Amino acid sequence: MNQPAAVLAEAENSTIPDRIFALLKEAIVEGEIPAGGKISEPELARIHGISRGPLREAIGRLEACGLVVRRPNVGARVVTLSSQQLLEIYHVREALEGMAARLAAQNMTSEEIADLRHLLEQHGRQIEQDAEHAYFQREGDLDFHYRIVQGSHNSRMINLLCNDLYHLVRLYRYQFGMPSKRGPRAFVEHEHIVDAIERGDAEMAELMMRAHVRASRENVERQLAERE
Repeated sequence: MNQPAAVLAEAENSTIPDRIFALLKEAIVEGEIPAGGKISEPELARIHGISRGPLREAIGRLEACGLVVRRPNVGARVVTLSSQQLLEIYHVREALEGMAARLAAQNMTSEEIADLRHLLEQHGRQIEQDAEHAYFQREGDLDFHYRIVQGSHNSRMINLLCNDLYHLVRLYRYQFGMPSKRGPRAFVEHEHIVDAIERGDAEMAELMMRAHVRASRENVERQLAERE
C-alpha cells in the first residue's frame, strides 16, 4: 500500500474507518494484498497511526463486502475464491445486469448516453493498442458495466452490483490471472447494448446484456476446464 498518507488525505471529509476501508479495499482488489493474505491489525494500526477501533470497523465492512473472512484464533484474511464461487458470481451478474440494462434503457438521460458513447470511444482506442489484454486488464470492460448500472437509476441495484459484487469481480481477475482474448468481441457487444439503450428498447437491452455476460462466463468455464 504505497503512500498511505496521500491516499488517506484524498478524503478529508470522510471518517477514519471510511478512509481505511477504501485504502484496504483497493489494496485487496488490485492484488497488492494477495488471496489468503493476513490483515494484521497491529501492523496497520502502527503504519497509519490509528487505534484498533476504527481499524476493526473498516475490516468488518470488508468482511460484509465478501473481501475478507475472519476466523477465531486466526484473524482476518483476504478471501480466496474457488472456481465454483467465480461461476456463481457470473450467474448472479447475468440476471442483475440484464435487469440493469433494461432499466437503463428506460431511465438513462441523453447526457448519460453521450458519456457512455464517449467511454466506448476511449475503449476502442484501448483495443487498438492491445486487442488481447487491455480491455479487461485495465478494467475498461468493468467500467462500462458500472456506467450501465448507474444508468439504471435504481439505488438497490447500484448498491448490490457497484458496492458489493464488482469488488469480487475485480478480485477474481487478479487471483485467477486468466488472460482473455474476448476484448474485441466484448467491445462490439458493448456497442450493440448501447444502441439498444439509446433506442429505448428495454427488452433488447436486457437480452443483449444477459447474452454478453453469459458469453464471458462460458469463456471462463472453458479456461478453467483447460487448467484441469
